[in-house]
Amino acid sequence: MSETAAVTVGRGPLTIEQIVAVARHDAAVVLADDALAEIERSSAIIEGLAGDVVPHYGVSTGFGALATHQIPAGEPRLTLQRSLIRSHAAGSGPEVEREVVRALMLLRLSTLATGRTGVRPVVATTYAAMLNHGVTPVVHEYGSLGCSGDLAPLAHCALALIGEGPVRDANGQRRDAAEVLAQAGITPVVLREKEGLALINGTDGMLGMLALAITDLRSLLTAADITAAMSVEGLLGTDRVFAADLHALRPQTGQGISAATIRNVLDASPIVASHRGPQDTRVQDAYSLRCAPQVCGAARDTVEHAATVAGRELAAAIDNPVVTNDGRLESNGNFHGAPVAYVLDFLAIVAADVASMAERRTDRFLDPSRSHGLPPFLADSPGVDSGLMIAQYTQAAMVSEMKRLAVPASVDSIPSSAMQEDHVSMGWHAARKLRLALAAFADVLAIELLASARALALRAPLEPSPVTAALRDRINAASGGPGHDRWLSPEIAAVGELVRSGALLDVVDRFVTLT
Repeated sequence: MSETAAVTVGRGPLTIEQIVAVARHDAAVVLADDALAEIERSSAIIEGLAGDVVPHYGVSTGFGALATHQIPAGEPRLTLQRSLIRSHAAGSGPEVEREVVRALMLLRLSTLATGRTGVRPVVATTYAAMLNHGVTPVVHEYGSLGCSGDLAPLAHCALALIGEGPVRDANGQRRDAAEVLAQAGITPVVLREKEGLALINGTDGMLGMLALAITDLRSLLTAADITAAMSVEGLLGTDRVFAADLHALRPQTGQGISAATIRNVLDASPIVASHRGPQDTRVQDAYSLRCAPQVCGAARDTVEHAATVAGRELAAAIDNPVVTNDGRLESNGNFHGAPVAYVLDFLAIVAADVASMAERRTDRFLDPSRSHGLPPFLADSPGVDSGLMIAQYTQAAMVSEMKRLAVPASVDSIPSSAMQEDHVSMGWHAARKLRLALAAFADVLAIELLASARALALRAPLEPSPVTAALRDRINAASGGPGHDRWLSPEIAAVGELVRSGALLDVVDRFVTLT
């Protein structure tokens, strides 16, 4: 197991940071004693209802459109719960990433720990054991409509809990669940009344991906501010538009943070100082330079709005039916993924817009009519060399794809379950396309960084700011910097990894404090 600090489940809502720790860094999970007591309490309520002559949804009835079918006590009800998991584990398509499955499992465990689902403690402790032993059920791309929970993805996880289906072991090998559980000393669970339903009724997949996306976007948007600053400098733009008093006139929180980041990165830049004053006849820079804080700042605010929605969802106990404080078992619609789906779509929109602005700055570097003295396409020998011409094509292609991925999934709905589930959120799909968009976003920024670092090197003997000089050197060390044409794909990948890993931010952190 990882040495990352253990995450306690059931002692208040989980945080985004805790989700990332378990999903990406294999932090151990521990169930709080109070949570186990609450689980035991609600389990006793379900046990009492199991003998009731009045039918209770999920306990003594079928599911969805089959809820009118009453199931007799005993073996038929155990079969009912097992059959529910088997039938709902109907996903298709490529495997979902390990970190997504682990986030999904952690969030389902968190809901079990609220004592609102009616499962026995053994269900929760077994789920925790699977996480702690690195048992990752194979979950597929398609199967969730984002309503009644992320049904198929959660069912594939529950299938592993009962010792069936394929999983990835701690070494990433695909094996049978029964074999891996046995090797880990984990006994598969025999499900009782309501437990199958409790394992699949939640927004855990889309919420887990939202938490991961918020984490990534916070880093990517800071990187976007840094790339904007380098482009302003490399294109001989002015830093006056980033003055604090100008941004105080429009007190948007994210805008102020972005402007301060750009201002700090450009501080003490000889390049900027070289064209400051009456000798500079340009009145205003292009929008892609001048309005960078307004656009990236608005994206920052959108991410924090998404974090607020995620925080509320993390404090929720989502199941249907749900065990209330006073012991009632009530049907509800809290599994509908609309709140999460909307912000997932919103994040894809702002990521595409910030990426689009970054591409426009790259294009300016490559056009001698707008780059203020730089060679065409930043080529070493224009005509013989093409420079970064096709890197910009690649960037434009990714931005175009991000725009397509920004088309909202949450406006769609396909009725299911014989019209019982006649409006769904498509939140899972909103999350899946956002992950694709963020992967492209990092490489879009990488290509702007390649252009700006090469441009700053070509501005010699003028020197950039201390911050951008360090960034220039790090990027050109990874990419090779100016020179004759060479294979660019590895350079894009190398700088993209600087963006994704946070190494770019680490360079800046040595000089200024990033917000």
